[in-house]
Amino acid sequence: MKRNVLVTGATRGIGQAIATKFRQEGWYVIGTGVQDREKPDYLDRYLVCDLADRLHIEMLLVNLKEEDISTVVNNAGINIVNNFLDIKPEDFEKVNSVNLFAPFRVSQGLLPFMVNQGWGRVVNISSVWGKISKQGRASYSASKFGIDGLTLSMANEFASQGILCNCVAPGFIDTEMTWNNLGVEGVAKMLENVPIKRLAKVNEVADLVYMLGSEHNTYISGQNIAIDGGFTRA
Repeated sequence: MKRNVLVTGATRGIGQAIATKFRQEGWYVIGTGVQDREKPDYLDRYLVCDLADRLHIEMLLVNLKEEDISTVVNNAGINIVNNFLDIKPEDFEKVNSVNLFAPFRVSQGLLPFMVNQGWGRVVNISSVWGKISKQGRASYSASKFGIDGLTLSMANEFASQGILCNCVAPGFIDTEMTWNNLGVEGVAKMLENVPIKRLAKVNEVADLVYMLGSEHNTYISGQNIAIDGGFTRA
C-alpha cells in the first residue's frame, strides 16, 4: 500500500535528502518550504509554509486535511546563535516556535488519521545540541531538548495504537550551509572532536529517518538517536 509522508523544510539539505529517499521508496511525498517556488522534481506536492507563523501552520493543516498522512517528518528548523545575555526575546521565541511549537502542532493535527488507521510514524529532527550544548546555543538547545521531551511523551501515549515516535539527532553534516558557516579551517577544527573524522552525508541521515518512519520500523519508539560519528559519546 502506497503511503503519504509530510516532510517539513524539504527544499534543501537534510530535508531534501529525506524527501528524495521516501520518493525513491515509492511514497507520495509532500514537502514544505518558506519560498514560493515551483514544485521540486523529488516532491509530489509542495506547500509554502512559514512555520514561525501560527496562521501558516493552521493553513497547512487545512491543506493537508484530505491527504491521509501516515508519516510526518518534522525537519524544518532555525538556529540563531548568540551569547545568553544578548539573546533577544523575540529571537528565542522564533527559534522555539519553528523548532518546537510547529512540530507539536503539525503532529497534533495529523495524528488523528494515524490513530484511526492504527498505524503511523513521527520522526522529529533534533540535533546533537539537543543532547549536549555549548555557548551561544541557549535558544537552539532549549528547542531541541524540548523536542526530545515532546517526542518521548507522544511515544508513550501512542505506541499502543500503532504509532511510533522518535527523534533523530544529526551531528555535523556535509552541506553547503556547514561549509559556508564554518569554512575549511572551521570544519577541520570541528572534526578533531568527531571520532569518525568526517562529516555525515545527507543520505546517511535520510536512510536512518526513512527506516524509523517506514514499515521497516516495527519496535523502535521513544528514542533520540544521534547520527554524529560518535561526537556526543566521545
